[in-house]
Amino acid sequence: MRRILESENDWEVCGEASNGQEALRLTKELKPDAIVMDITMPVMSGLEATSEIIRANPDSKVLIFTMHDPKGLFMSIQRSGAKGALNKAKAASDLTPALEAILAGQTYFH
Repeated sequence: MRRILESENDWEVCGEASNGQEALRLTKELKPDAIVMDITMPVMSGLEATSEIIRANPDSKVLIFTMHDPKGLFMSIQRSGAKGALNKAKAASDLTPALEAILAGQTYFH
């Protein structure tokens, strides 16, 4: 995923978290333009971390990244405040368009 993101000329990966609590802390500290959040994280799930991030900053743009079918998780993902969701199997082809969509104020639910 990092290689895909860094292949975009004007994008920079400003942080990486190993668990949901760290993601929450880094988001407060780094204030990224967009956040790619793995749904399955230790300590605090990606959905819980997303909810906390959105509660602290409602304008945050979070894309949920999951190995599960996002359709089955659609309601939970929407309730978290995420702007989109993407299956990890589609990362090579869809990660850039998904992030471009949420950065443009749209939603992206593949």
